[in-house]
Amino acid sequence: MFETLTAQPVLEAGRFTLRPLRVSDAGLISHHCADLRVARGTTHIPHPLPPGMVEAMIDRASRPDRTEDVWVIDGSAHEHSEVMGLVTLSGMDRQQDEIRYWVAPGFWNTGVASEAVRRLIAANPHGARHIFAEVFQDNPVSARVLTNCGFDYLGDAEAYSVARASTVPTWTYSLKLEE
Repeated sequence: MFETLTAQPVLEAGRFTLRPLRVSDAGLISHHCADLRVARGTTHIPHPLPPGMVEAMIDRASRPDRTEDVWVIDGSAHEHSEVMGLVTLSGMDRQQDEIRYWVAPGFWNTGVASEAVRRLIAANPHGARHIFAEVFQDNPVSARVLTNCGFDYLGDAEAYSVARASTVPTWTYSLKLEE
């Protein structure tokens, strides 16, 4: 795991900026996370969304002793929403990270997720040698994001989805980064 995380970089991408969370993001993040379609695509977002959950997540992501970095996909400089989605990197041992992401439904099928994942991989802010990801098998679009970004399929697994209140089959992917 991380000993200490450094400050999160702000990363410019073509149509948006990847930036650390702000307290002012809570309303839009809550709005998107309360959408069952978004929650069902994740392991960790419950539905219905409990009051204060997003604020607690923002607080955790802002602490110096955090175990993951969370970036907002912010399109406000390009006439898009200030919160188009989130991308998270969680540190693992042996210079490995896990990447997770969700995009607001209004931006589905627009390439935003692929662009955000590519930008984060290019920056590699944790100096990872491998990045892992898993997606639910009933979400082939998220799997395509990963394969389009160079991830290789590792195998099938299962993960518990809080919103679905059940274990769901997943596909696991890995990306080996240049040393």
